[in-house]
Amino acid sequence: MGHHNLDHIDIVEGFAKLDVHRSERTGIPEAILAEGKTHDQVVEALRRMAEASGVALATRVSEECAVAIKRGLGKKLQIERNALGRTVIVRKKGVATPRSGGKIAILAAGTSDIPTAEEARVTAEVMGCQVLAHYDVGIAGIHRLLEPLRDVLSNDVSAIVVVAGMEGALPSVVRGLVGVPVIGVPTSTGYGYGGHGQAALMTMLQSCAPGLTVVNIDNGFGAGATASLIANQVALARTSKA
Repeated sequence: MGHHNLDHIDIVEGFAKLDVHRSERTGIPEAILAEGKTHDQVVEALRRMAEASGVALATRVSEECAVAIKRGLGKKLQIERNALGRTVIVRKKGVATPRSGGKIAILAAGTSDIPTAEEARVTAEVMGCQVLAHYDVGIAGIHRLLEPLRDVLSNDVSAIVVVAGMEGALPSVVRGLVGVPVIGVPTSTGYGYGGHGQAALMTMLQSCAPGLTVVNIDNGFGAGATASLIANQVALARTSKA
Protein backbone atom coordinates (compact mmCIF):
# COMPACT_ATOMS: atom_id res chain seq x y z
CA MET A 1 0.00 0.00 0.00
CA GLY A 2 1.42 3.34 -1.04
CA HIS A 3 1.47 6.49 1.01
CA HIS A 4 -1.23 8.95 -0.03
CA ASN A 5 -1.47 12.68 0.46
CA LEU A 6 -3.98 15.49 0.00
CA ASP A 7 -3.29 15.57 -3.72
CA HIS A 8 -5.24 12.33 -3.96
CA ILE A 9 -8.45 13.98 -2.76
CA ASP A 10 -10.60 16.02 -5.13
CA ILE A 11 -13.00 18.39 -3.35
CA VAL A 12 -16.15 18.87 -5.42
CA GLU A 13 -18.17 22.04 -4.95
CA GLY A 14 -18.02 21.71 -1.17
CA PHE A 15 -20.29 18.63 -1.10
CA ALA A 16 -17.88 15.75 -1.77
CA LYS A 17 -14.27 14.72 -1.27
CA LEU A 18 -13.50 12.20 -3.99
CA ASP A 19 -10.91 9.56 -3.15
CA VAL A 20 -9.54 9.42 -6.69
CA HIS A 21 -6.64 7.06 -5.87
CA ARG A 22 -8.67 4.60 -3.79
CA SER A 23 -8.27 1.89 -6.41
CA GLU A 24 -4.47 2.16 -6.31
CA ARG A 25 -4.46 2.10 -2.50
CA THR A 26 -7.10 -0.55 -1.78
CA GLY A 27 -7.69 -2.40 -5.04
CA ILE A 28 -11.32 -1.24 -5.11
CA PRO A 29 -12.40 1.97 -6.88
CA GLU A 30 -14.61 4.54 -5.23
CA ALA A 31 -18.18 4.32 -6.48
CA ILE A 32 -20.62 7.21 -6.47
CA LEU A 33 -23.77 6.20 -4.60
CA ALA A 34 -26.43 8.16 -6.48
CA GLU A 35 -29.18 7.43 -3.99
CA GLY A 36 -29.67 10.41 -1.69
CA LYS A 37 -27.76 12.85 -3.91
CA THR A 38 -29.15 15.47 -6.25
CA HIS A 39 -28.74 14.83 -9.97
CA ASP A 40 -26.32 17.74 -10.25
CA GLN A 41 -24.16 16.34 -7.44
CA VAL A 42 -23.99 12.93 -9.12
CA VAL A 43 -23.15 14.44 -12.51
CA GLU A 44 -20.37 16.62 -11.13
CA ALA A 45 -18.89 13.84 -9.00
CA LEU A 46 -18.83 11.48 -11.99
CA ARG A 47 -17.28 14.13 -14.21
CA ARG A 48 -14.48 14.85 -11.75
CA MET A 49 -13.84 11.17 -11.06
CA ALA A 50 -13.72 10.30 -14.77
CA GLU A 51 -11.37 13.20 -15.47
CA ALA A 52 -9.02 12.07 -12.68
CA SER A 53 -9.18 8.29 -13.15
CA GLY A 54 -10.42 7.74 -16.69
CA VAL A 55 -13.47 5.83 -15.49
CA ALA A 56 -16.16 6.37 -12.85
CA LEU A 57 -18.93 4.14 -11.52
CA ALA A 58 -22.26 5.22 -10.05
CA THR A 59 -24.64 2.82 -8.28
CA ARG A 60 -28.33 3.02 -7.34
CA VAL A 61 -28.98 5.30 -10.30
CA SER A 62 -32.65 6.09 -10.93
CA GLU A 63 -33.96 6.48 -14.46
CA GLU A 64 -34.29 10.24 -13.96
CA CYS A 65 -30.72 10.49 -12.70
CA ALA A 66 -29.45 8.42 -15.66
CA VAL A 67 -31.10 10.91 -18.02
CA ALA A 68 -29.41 13.79 -16.19
CA ILE A 69 -26.02 12.04 -16.43
CA LYS A 70 -26.40 11.50 -20.17
CA ARG A 71 -27.52 15.08 -20.67
CA GLY A 72 -24.71 16.52 -18.59
CA LEU A 73 -21.82 14.29 -19.66
CA GLY A 74 -22.81 12.49 -22.85
CA LYS A 75 -21.19 14.92 -25.28
CA LYS A 76 -17.66 14.65 -23.87
CA LEU A 77 -17.64 11.29 -22.08
CA GLN A 78 -18.73 7.74 -22.87
CA ILE A 79 -21.79 6.62 -20.89
CA GLU A 80 -22.61 2.95 -20.21
CA ARG A 81 -25.87 2.36 -18.39
CA ASN A 82 -27.10 -0.92 -16.94
CA ALA A 83 -30.77 -0.16 -16.28
CA LEU A 84 -31.44 -3.49 -14.56
CA GLY A 85 -28.48 -3.14 -12.19
CA ARG A 86 -29.11 0.62 -11.78
CA THR A 87 -25.48 1.43 -12.56
CA VAL A 88 -23.80 3.94 -14.83
CA ILE A 89 -20.17 3.84 -15.95
CA VAL A 90 -18.64 7.06 -17.26
CA ARG A 91 -15.40 6.86 -19.22
CA LYS A 92 -13.09 9.15 -21.06
CA LYS A 93 -13.55 8.31 -24.71
CA GLY A 94 -11.09 5.65 -25.79
CA VAL A 95 -10.42 4.47 -22.23
CA ALA A 96 -11.00 0.75 -21.67
CA THR A 97 -10.80 -1.21 -18.42
CA PRO A 98 -7.62 -3.33 -18.46
CA ARG A 99 -8.21 -7.03 -17.87
CA SER A 100 -6.77 -8.16 -14.55
CA GLY A 101 -6.82 -11.88 -15.27
CA GLY A 102 -9.20 -12.38 -12.34
CA LYS A 103 -12.24 -14.57 -12.87
CA ILE A 104 -15.39 -14.81 -10.74
CA ALA A 105 -18.88 -16.26 -11.02
CA ILE A 106 -22.22 -14.77 -10.03
CA LEU A 107 -25.27 -16.93 -9.34
CA ALA A 108 -28.73 -15.50 -8.68
CA ALA A 109 -31.45 -17.61 -7.09
CA GLY A 110 -34.42 -15.95 -8.78
CA THR A 111 -35.25 -13.46 -11.49
CA SER A 112 -36.14 -10.91 -8.80
CA ASP A 113 -32.55 -11.12 -7.53
CA ILE A 114 -31.01 -10.17 -10.88
CA PRO A 115 -30.78 -6.38 -10.24
CA THR A 116 -28.47 -6.97 -7.25
CA ALA A 117 -26.53 -9.58 -9.22
CA GLU A 118 -26.07 -7.13 -12.08
CA GLU A 119 -24.73 -4.49 -9.70
CA ALA A 120 -22.15 -7.05 -8.60
CA ARG A 121 -21.32 -7.98 -12.20
CA VAL A 122 -20.75 -4.39 -13.33
CA THR A 123 -18.57 -3.75 -10.28
CA ALA A 124 -16.44 -6.81 -11.03
CA GLU A 125 -16.03 -5.82 -14.66
CA VAL A 126 -14.95 -2.30 -13.69
CA MET A 127 -12.29 -3.99 -11.55
CA GLY A 128 -11.03 -5.90 -14.58
CA CYS A 129 -12.51 -9.33 -13.86
CA GLN A 130 -14.08 -11.79 -16.23
CA VAL A 131 -17.54 -12.73 -14.96
CA LEU A 132 -19.52 -15.92 -15.51
CA ALA A 133 -23.16 -15.22 -14.64
CA HIS A 134 -26.01 -17.70 -14.24
CA TYR A 135 -29.44 -16.52 -13.11
CA ASP A 136 -32.65 -18.17 -11.85
CA VAL A 137 -30.92 -21.22 -10.37
CA GLY A 138 -32.52 -21.26 -6.91
CA ILE A 139 -33.25 -24.22 -4.66
CA ALA A 140 -36.96 -24.45 -5.55
CA GLY A 141 -35.70 -26.28 -8.64
CA ILE A 142 -32.28 -27.45 -7.49
CA HIS A 143 -31.66 -29.30 -10.78
CA ARG A 144 -31.28 -25.88 -12.44
CA LEU A 145 -28.10 -25.34 -10.45
CA LEU A 146 -26.19 -28.38 -11.68
CA GLU A 147 -25.17 -27.27 -15.17
CA PRO A 148 -24.22 -23.72 -14.08
CA LEU A 149 -22.04 -25.19 -11.33
CA ARG A 150 -20.29 -27.44 -13.85
CA ASP A 151 -19.60 -24.38 -15.99
CA VAL A 152 -18.30 -22.39 -13.02
CA LEU A 153 -16.03 -25.17 -11.78
CA SER A 154 -14.66 -25.98 -15.23
CA ASN A 155 -13.68 -22.32 -15.72
CA ASP A 156 -11.55 -22.17 -12.57
CA VAL A 157 -13.11 -19.10 -10.94
CA SER A 158 -11.50 -17.72 -7.78
CA ALA A 159 -14.67 -16.65 -5.97
CA ILE A 160 -18.43 -16.95 -6.38
CA VAL A 161 -21.07 -14.35 -5.55
CA VAL A 162 -24.42 -15.97 -4.73
CA VAL A 163 -27.46 -13.69 -4.60
CA ALA A 164 -30.69 -14.89 -2.99
CA GLY A 165 -33.82 -13.51 -1.37
CA MET A 166 -36.73 -15.27 0.35
CA GLU A 167 -35.15 -17.84 2.74
CA GLY A 168 -31.66 -17.26 1.28
CA ALA A 169 -30.52 -20.89 1.27
CA LEU A 170 -28.64 -20.97 -2.05
CA PRO A 171 -25.24 -19.64 -0.84
CA SER A 172 -24.91 -22.45 1.72
CA VAL A 173 -25.80 -25.05 -0.90
CA VAL A 174 -23.21 -23.66 -3.32
CA ARG A 175 -20.50 -23.39 -0.69
CA GLY A 176 -20.99 -27.06 0.17
CA LEU A 177 -20.21 -27.99 -3.44
CA VAL A 178 -17.25 -25.78 -4.38
CA GLY A 179 -13.72 -25.19 -3.16
CA VAL A 180 -13.52 -21.41 -3.50
CA PRO A 181 -14.78 -18.54 -1.31
CA VAL A 182 -18.47 -17.74 -1.63
CA ILE A 183 -19.89 -14.28 -0.94
CA GLY A 184 -23.57 -14.43 -0.07
CA VAL A 185 -25.82 -11.48 -0.86
CA PRO A 186 -29.28 -11.47 0.74
CA THR A 187 -31.78 -9.46 -1.24
CA SER A 188 -34.92 -7.66 -0.15
CA THR A 189 -37.01 -10.06 -2.24
CA GLY A 190 -39.63 -11.50 0.10
CA TYR A 191 -42.78 -10.67 2.02
CA GLY A 192 -44.48 -11.05 5.37
CA TYR A 193 -42.57 -12.02 8.51
CA GLY A 194 -38.83 -11.82 7.83
CA GLY A 195 -39.43 -10.26 4.44
CA HIS A 196 -37.38 -7.47 2.89
CA GLY A 197 -34.18 -9.52 3.23
CA GLN A 198 -34.08 -10.13 6.99
CA ALA A 199 -34.82 -13.86 6.75
CA ALA A 200 -32.29 -14.32 3.93
CA LEU A 201 -29.63 -12.44 5.89
CA MET A 202 -30.20 -14.48 9.06
CA THR A 203 -30.10 -17.74 7.11
CA MET A 204 -26.77 -16.86 5.51
CA LEU A 205 -25.28 -15.69 8.80
CA GLN A 206 -26.33 -18.97 10.44
CA SER A 207 -24.85 -21.09 7.64
CA CYS A 208 -23.06 -24.30 8.63
CA ALA A 209 -20.94 -24.13 5.46
CA PRO A 210 -17.57 -22.54 6.37
CA GLY A 211 -16.06 -20.37 3.68
CA LEU A 212 -19.28 -18.43 3.15
CA THR A 213 -18.96 -14.70 3.84
CA VAL A 214 -22.06 -12.50 3.89
CA VAL A 215 -22.58 -8.85 2.96
CA ASN A 216 -25.54 -6.67 3.83
CA ILE A 217 -28.95 -6.82 2.18
CA ASP A 218 -28.89 -5.83 -1.52
CA ASN A 219 -25.16 -4.99 -1.38
CA GLY A 220 -24.22 -6.12 -4.87
CA PHE A 221 -21.41 -3.59 -5.07
CA GLY A 222 -19.75 -4.86 -1.89
CA ALA A 223 -20.03 -8.48 -2.97
CA GLY A 224 -18.69 -7.83 -6.46
CA ALA A 225 -15.81 -5.78 -5.08
CA THR A 226 -14.84 -8.42 -2.51
CA ALA A 227 -14.98 -11.30 -4.98
CA SER A 228 -12.95 -9.29 -7.49
CA LEU A 229 -10.33 -8.36 -4.92
CA ILE A 230 -9.86 -12.06 -4.18
CA ALA A 231 -9.74 -12.98 -7.87
CA ASN A 232 -7.32 -10.19 -8.75
CA GLN A 233 -4.95 -11.23 -5.98
CA VAL A 234 -5.07 -14.83 -7.22
CA ALA A 235 -4.36 -13.67 -10.78
CA LEU A 236 -1.46 -11.53 -9.56
CA ALA A 237 0.02 -14.46 -7.62
CA ARG A 238 -0.24 -16.73 -10.64
CA THR A 239 1.45 -14.14 -12.84
CA SER A 240 4.26 -13.70 -10.32
CA LYS A 241 4.92 -17.45 -10.28
CA ALA A 242 4.89 -17.77 -14.07
